[in-house]
Amino acid sequence: MALLQFMCSVTPLARAARSRALVVSSSRTIVTVPTTTTTTTAAAATTTKIKASLPDSNVLLGMSEEQLQQLATDFGQQSYRGKQLHHLLYKRRVKEIQEFSQIPLAFRTELQEAGWVVGRSSVHSSVTAADGTIKLLIKLEDNRLVETVGIPVADDKGSVRLTACVSSQVGCPLRCSFCATGKGGFSRNLKGHEIVEQVLAIEEVFNNRVTNVVFMGMGEPMLNLKEVLAAHRCLNKDIQIGQRMMTISTVGVPNTIKKLASHKLQSTLALSLHAPNQKLREKIVPSAKSYPLEAIMKDCRDYFHETSRRVSFEYTLLAGVNDDVEHAKELAELLHQWGPGYHVNLIPFNPIDGTEYKRPYRKAINAFQSMLESRKITVSVRQTRGLDASAACGQLRNEFQKSPLVIPSIDDITSSIDDITPSVDDIISNSEPEPGPELEQEAAVAC
Repeated sequence: MALLQFMCSVTPLARAARSRALVVSSSRTIVTVPTTTTTTTAAAATTTKIKASLPDSNVLLGMSEEQLQQLATDFGQQSYRGKQLHHLLYKRRVKEIQEFSQIPLAFRTELQEAGWVVGRSSVHSSVTAADGTIKLLIKLEDNRLVETVGIPVADDKGSVRLTACVSSQVGCPLRCSFCATGKGGFSRNLKGHEIVEQVLAIEEVFNNRVTNVVFMGMGEPMLNLKEVLAAHRCLNKDIQIGQRMMTISTVGVPNTIKKLASHKLQSTLALSLHAPNQKLREKIVPSAKSYPLEAIMKDCRDYFHETSRRVSFEYTLLAGVNDDVEHAKELAELLHQWGPGYHVNLIPFNPIDGTEYKRPYRKAINAFQSMLESRKITVSVRQTRGLDASAACGQLRNEFQKSPLVIPSIDDITSSIDDITPSVDDIISNSEPEPGPELEQEAAVAC
């Protein structure tokens, strides 16, 4: 009987001690305490497991409902508090912890004292085009500026489809010769929540739900694949945007298309091609030297076979550079060589300052399109939006940030990617119904 009373008295104390230990662990500091009991060891193992399930930074935005429930438990709260946090973040879109009116004041205070924040940034500037396109310049916590664009399209029935074109990096290290973002330099990768908040900002300014998301803003998504995938998960699961309503764009980074395919997403892969042969592509896209066209096409073919998702090839038309009908013939031959499952999205160049490139005349655009169609290639011409809103990638940011950022080498950037392909030879040797082209047509703000 005495033993039973002792056990009953110890259990609440052990439970309280564990709750306290969990609160301490939420500050991301792990302290190893020697123990002589099996119960304490089991609790420590549980704590380690919970710690591993939480994000690396104390930012609530981007966390799943399960993670938020775990966080609430860490702070000694009931798990339903995590569901309340999820509702406040993704339904009510509350921006400050102290405005979480449904959450007890003591819990809110503990979160803030532990360094937790919602993770929403302010809108630094915005521009609106005559066609309704709105570009936002978001000021991040480190005072860096990043662009996002909202593109509204009304259908015949009067309903509006709203596409958010989001950035994945502050600037871009790949320096495509026709792109304003590359001219502004590169600073850092965006965190997952910094990508997600762009969509929320677009919804707020339009007072409407975003229906489509294209990762075609500033930066190279494949150089920040971990955070892009985290944002993709949040947009799909927490904000409830269908995977098929999202497109991930890339100019091509060795070994990353294969990685993306392994996740078997139902989103569209858009490959920024811009040329039908390796020599011309290297002139337009300097990073193409490290990723031969043959290797890219092989990876795109494998992506289609593994995911059953059509690959869209983005092709920016530059007057007198890559817009000749002979280029169209060569492009058709290239695509037929590598099999079916492809779509070409022609993008008439969006003029930017500091470049000699020019936008082709409509006649040249139509001739290029007709040549592809005559070769049985599925093709669409992207409707250019926001020409009076500095809508090409990086233009608005460059107006506010006059001094270019430091531009690291391609080797410095790609070396951070796990299992990066070491040589050209290795690259080559190892290397629901489909939605229509409407989504690609809207994102004329892409690089």
